Amino acid sequence: MSDLPPVITIDGPSGSGKGTIARLLAKRLNYALLDSGALYRLTALAALERGADLTDEATLTEIAANLDIRFELRDGEVAALLAGRDVSHDIRMERVSMAASKVAAMPGVRAALLQRQRDFRQAPGLVADGRDMGTTVFPDAPVKVFLTASAEERARRREAQLREKGVSVSLRDLLEDIRARDARDMNRETSPLAPAKDAVELDSTGVDIDSVLQTVLQLVRERIGA
Repeated sequence: MSDLPPVITIDGPSGSGKGTIARLLAKRLNYALLDSGALYRLTALAALERGADLTDEATLTEIAANLDIRFELRDGEVAALLAGRDVSHDIRMERVSMAASKVAAMPGVRAALLQRQRDFRQAPGLVADGRDMGTTVFPDAPVKVFLTASAEERARRREAQLREKGVSVSLRDLLEDIRARDARDMNRETSPLAPAKDAVELDSTGVDIDSVLQTVLQLVRERIGA
């Protein structure tokens, strides 16, 4: 048994609910939280603000390696700061999301951010949310979950989120974007999106968040007794 603090990895495609489950789980267990996608979104935002070419891997790797970032817990939510500026809203914009998916496919960028992600591991434990947390970043994690849902369900969830913010979007366009992102994530050369061999796979299609959370909590109790 590792002497390192335990890690619970929640991997899965965009819109599967993994971010919500990870936040609820971290709060329930009083664990640290890693939203690994935020690191790629921050890299993408920094690149867009610099006017960098999103196909230039060397430049994007340099940006990722030198990001001035930190995360702060504010009113139960994790705020992302870039060069001291709260960009929590900015990194959730659709153009940043699409750019982040492209940036995350680059081996150099992923290598530059790997140790930053591992540094989040601290007592009493960590909940890590992403796409390769259980396969690449924390392969020794005692609890690994791969959360998914149908592309149609994930597109509907995203549409509802955007409409709540007053943003009018096409469900068809969102579905196309999700399918394109899935293809990019699953077929990239480095750390493709896939469940770890020892991960428990959960399909959240048509399942409420609390039911998914209870299933994961039961798994945590069985594996690490938290």
